[in-house]
Amino acid sequence: MPLIRQADVDEVKARTNIADIVGERVALKSAGVGSLKGLCPFHDEKSPSFHVRPQVGYYHCFGCGASGDVYSFLREMDHVSFTEAVERLAGRVGFALHYEDGGSAPETSGRSRLYAANTAAAEYFRGQLLTADAEEGRRFLGERGFDAGAAAHFGVGFAPRGWDKMLKALTAQGFTRDELSTAGLVSTGQRGVYDRFRGRLVWPIRDVSGQTIGFGARKLFDDDKGPKYLNTPETPIYKKAQVLYGLDLAKRDIARGDPRRVVVVEGYTDVMACHLAGLTTAIATCGTAFGTDHIKVLRRVMGDDNASGEVVFTFDGDEAGQKAALRAFTEDDRFNAQTFVAVAPDGLDPCDLRLQRGDAAVRSLMETKQPMFEFAIDRKLSGFDLATVEGRVGALRAAAPIVAEIRDRLLRPGYERVLARRLGMDPTEVHSEVERAARGGAQTSRHETVTRHDTASDSGAGSALAPVTLASLPRTADVAVERDALMGALQYGHQVDQALLARALGAPFRTPGLDAVREAVAAAPDRTRSGWVTDAVNSVREPYRSLAGELLMTPFPARNEEGAVASTTDLARRLIMRSLQQEKEELLGAVQRVPADSDGGRALRMRLRDIDVERQRFTES
Repeated sequence: MPLIRQADVDEVKARTNIADIVGERVALKSAGVGSLKGLCPFHDEKSPSFHVRPQVGYYHCFGCGASGDVYSFLREMDHVSFTEAVERLAGRVGFALHYEDGGSAPETSGRSRLYAANTAAAEYFRGQLLTADAEEGRRFLGERGFDAGAAAHFGVGFAPRGWDKMLKALTAQGFTRDELSTAGLVSTGQRGVYDRFRGRLVWPIRDVSGQTIGFGARKLFDDDKGPKYLNTPETPIYKKAQVLYGLDLAKRDIARGDPRRVVVVEGYTDVMACHLAGLTTAIATCGTAFGTDHIKVLRRVMGDDNASGEVVFTFDGDEAGQKAALRAFTEDDRFNAQTFVAVAPDGLDPCDLRLQRGDAAVRSLMETKQPMFEFAIDRKLSGFDLATVEGRVGALRAAAPIVAEIRDRLLRPGYERVLARRLGMDPTEVHSEVERAARGGAQTSRHETVTRHDTASDSGAGSALAPVTLASLPRTADVAVERDALMGALQYGHQVDQALLARALGAPFRTPGLDAVREAVAAAPDRTRSGWVTDAVNSVREPYRSLAGELLMTPFPARNEEGAVASTTDLARRLIMRSLQQEKEELLGAVQRVPADSDGGRALRMRLRDIDVERQRFTES
């Protein structure tokens, strides 16, 4: 693959706001002057430790240590090459790249070709929905209350009947059969290569950034012997356990909501119905149960760091739907948000509810939602005859573990009383059974924790030097000055007098880790160039690189940017004054060892005089 010119790499980075790219996947909020924070996309966490500093184009997680610039973020999140990351951002900002061979190369790398193939297929399917052959598909949409505008908004298309119509259309655009096969758009059988989707309505499935990565297709014709819904198979860019249909459309309203609410439905038409009815935060899984990976994706988009958000499941009222609702929260990794279940009257799904009773009925689902734990308790109790003593005892034993799972110490007693009322039993009996269930679960958890700990101990972890962090630094006045000065230099060094900063960083620091960072910052050839900070941090030797990332991302103690620049300037002066004082003390010791009338003695005294003059100048300025 041809190399992109370095000047173009730098220009694309300078034109890209890293907060926009990260913000498509992570809900970001202010974290001090020039800093944003959210839940880390690289590891699971309950409170945000992932910081983004748009001004310097850098991110850092204080939890897992992940850090880098906008290119490394895309590479880690989307598993693309460096060239693909640059090309993707260049296309986003409308910048024409130049390559080392002197020309502009077409996009030929693997994953980007898969994205391009899916985008081309989506455009092809949308065009086919307007043809005479798609009459059955248009009728299907119309019977469910979706007009042409709704189809266009969600990108709904039609895969024509036939063997290889899409294959021929896309190969004519330059895509190879291998690329189309890897993208999951075609299959291979005894008769050769053929379209995977034929004679079906097709919904494009997009990732959170809006790129088409796969499709869901609904059967229309009786002679189609395939399943009712057929999805793209697992591909390098499509992982169904991590994909949520409609999230690209819902994410903005999710992040802006008060409270932040996500509505989880079951199908593509349910998402369409909810959005058209005004519930624009509706999303759905793609041919798989709602699981841990889906939770992680949603938590990042929601900014789920407290209990103020809401997640509402609108599963069908039938047995399968209710089992799915219970299964949704059997994972250990749960939301901080409050969780609810909303079942429409007569068990209608949102699409049918909108068709039969209108948009207002869909919106009213939010008024009838039931807390998840209450729903789960009621489901457990429904399997027992509460008119008998045996039935009530069995129901208590079945429901107590659900109440025992409630970690909030204020909520659990309330649900114990709810369970006692449902059963008509003494609250103390219910409390005792819940406590017994909680103890049993705790013993299991402790055993699992010990097992995980033993496994980690046997894995050879710790053989490398542990990274130095801010928390591990000594708490002394010298460390505080050096730490804050480096924070200012990394975050606002481009706005400070360069000669002053260069002199402040010219002398070694007294703290080894901070001195390693100082060396990298001092060695930066141009601290006014966009992207210099990333290069400086990446050049810090281990085990101090993570410390450099923390210094860059920790909010600087100032009210505003002007105050931060002034404080950084003052810290630079303090470092220079400290260096001058240290030199003076060393010279005073040397003067005692050199004859006063010697050339060396006179030189020392002249230098002492110069230091006093310089110190006076810094004191008065």
